[in-house]
Amino acid sequence: MAQRSQDKAVTGVPAVTDPAKIRNVVLVGRSGAGKTTLVEALLAATGTITRAGSVTDGNTVCDHDPAAVRQQRSVSLACAPLVHDGIKVNLLDTPGYADFVGELRAGLRAADAALFVVSAVDGMDAATAALWEECAAVDMPRAVAVARLDHPRADFDEAVALCQRVFGDNVLPLYLPMLGDDGVSTVGLLGLITRRVFDYTDGLPPQVRQPDPEHLPAIVESRNELIEGIIAESEDETLMDRYLGGEEIDADILVEDLEKAVARGHFYPVVPVCAATGVGVDALLEVLTAGFPSPPEHDLPPVTGVDGSPRPPLTCDPDGPLVAEVVRTTVDRHVGRVCVVRVFSGTLRPDQTVHICGHGLAERGHPDHDADERIAHLYSPLGATLREVDVAVAGDICAITKSGSAETGDTISAKHDPLLIAPWEMPEPLLPVAIVARSRSDEDALARNLSRLVAGDPTLRLERNPQTHQLVLWCMGEAHADVVLDRLHAGGVELDTEPVKVALRETLTAPAAGHGRHVKQSGGHGQYAVCDIEVEPLPRGAGFEFVDRVVGGAVPHNYIPSVEKGVRAQLERGLVAGHPVVDLRVTLVDGKAHSVDSSDAAFQTAGALALRDAAAKGQPALLEPVDEVTVRVPDGNVGTVLGDLSGRRGRVLGTEPDPESEGRTLVRAEVPATELLRYAIELRALTHGAGTFRRHFVRYDPMPDHLADQIRKEHA
Repeated sequence: MAQRSQDKAVTGVPAVTDPAKIRNVVLVGRSGAGKTTLVEALLAATGTITRAGSVTDGNTVCDHDPAAVRQQRSVSLACAPLVHDGIKVNLLDTPGYADFVGELRAGLRAADAALFVVSAVDGMDAATAALWEECAAVDMPRAVAVARLDHPRADFDEAVALCQRVFGDNVLPLYLPMLGDDGVSTVGLLGLITRRVFDYTDGLPPQVRQPDPEHLPAIVESRNELIEGIIAESEDETLMDRYLGGEEIDADILVEDLEKAVARGHFYPVVPVCAATGVGVDALLEVLTAGFPSPPEHDLPPVTGVDGSPRPPLTCDPDGPLVAEVVRTTVDRHVGRVCVVRVFSGTLRPDQTVHICGHGLAERGHPDHDADERIAHLYSPLGATLREVDVAVAGDICAITKSGSAETGDTISAKHDPLLIAPWEMPEPLLPVAIVARSRSDEDALARNLSRLVAGDPTLRLERNPQTHQLVLWCMGEAHADVVLDRLHAGGVELDTEPVKVALRETLTAPAAGHGRHVKQSGGHGQYAVCDIEVEPLPRGAGFEFVDRVVGGAVPHNYIPSVEKGVRAQLERGLVAGHPVVDLRVTLVDGKAHSVDSSDAAFQTAGALALRDAAAKGQPALLEPVDEVTVRVPDGNVGTVLGDLSGRRGRVLGTEPDPESEGRTLVRAEVPATELLRYAIELRALTHGAGTFRRHFVRYDPMPDHLADQIRKEHA
């Protein structure tokens, strides 16, 4: 996020000290809906930049990440502030692709309202529909921008009808698009409340005039529906009776009630907008500034003391206790660590010493940490450009640099009163990718770069598997993995990927006896140890037991622990395929020793030999881990998912309606972990991106003979 050269100038930094003059808006929608292009149009319309960039040209403000430029789609959260009518709007552009849902979650945390961008060409995906329900559950104010009206196949009416079917009631347009003489291109808007035409033929600002006669029928029909929707949410209970009685409701009253309903999250205006021509951009800005709530009007996340002690709810007060949160972290080769921060309470200033703490993400590779650090400078981030500011008050978004410990999700608070914000919901990465450095120098570079990536991306989990000896990155999907690998390569790391290994186990399925004889004579002291053991399988999960039943001192007492040590070492090395052996009882029943040549090492070797001898007779078996999987899918995909799980050797435990989402089903099943390595990708394909799943380890079960034989052959 270092400051970079651009072919478009950037205006000065907006200075805001009143939280009521701030709006934090997250843009959400499917990949390709036009979010990033719309942000460019809004920035250009307000003079924040002199010329809008293009995703295909790779010069937009928000898609500054090299991976985003290469893939021509957003891969990370970006902040782009602008000023309209004295209001600072922090636009938070989020990726639309499912793999980058962690960036979307961060954007939702930092925002007070959501703008759903729906393509007039491609509609929306299931993830967007699910996100609307999620926002509804917390009463987050929402509006809809129907974009890409310049496309030949654009259909505004169909897009609105789709939104109303999926999003529900009170999703109504404030404007209708006005087509040009060719009957295809959108050249203006028909204002439903004002009953005016906004003609953008000559660009911004539009020319305002009376509608032509052919426009009136469409305006009247849509206007009546809009007014009824606004009045239904009005706090004035007499307004509906007056309207039904034929009274003409003043436009100012309608606008005032509309803005209140939008801010409360009870009404969802739809604005047609074309980023390429500027049609509707000014109308959308009015919704963002006048309709969406300011930070003091939005509930703040709960806080506790660092020790978990309760604290009173926060208010968005610049004079209150300092509480801010790191919503995104990157590491720039020139600037160092750059953290985008949402200030919830208090005021953040340069040269201020603060407390930075992160707790609760140790399982993701983020150990709990606390540190006091001095904030040297504050910046207003405009994509990759950092512009220095003097202050960041409650409700605003800023950036800090060169922090030694701050990571995504960390809380920034006062040094004398450290606090901790409840973490936001973070999805579990479910696609494993095993990587290996090509050289020793690459190993050092890999370690440095991985620590930076993990610090900035809570959806990335790093695992060093002690059993398979693989370094595994757990990612959200293929696109996420591609971006992570790209960033490692950009950091100077040469690496390869390899097939992910599943940590298997071995056991014996029948009792057996084993004889171990280790006798060598090579001059001087020799090696002599003989032991006889009996091996029997234990119930699954029972572990390992060693029993001493030697009588008459056949094995001297001081060598019995040596036999156990040798047996345990062989258990770790495996018996048939190099995997640890579990669920066995080994009983030492007899043996022989020599007064001179016996030793600890000799009896360790004899114990291992005895176990291997028993394994040849005890019907060895391979065990594979089995996970319980909970799959959340639309009702229409249940049959497909059940059939796929059966094909993965899964055992379906049951299905039930999803209590959190209407029209979706939870499928519970037990599936071998070896069948789930690419399930994150394949489930997405089966359900067109609408399915998600969780998994947790249950137990080890015997692997089918044909698969076990294949693994034994590979190990031989």
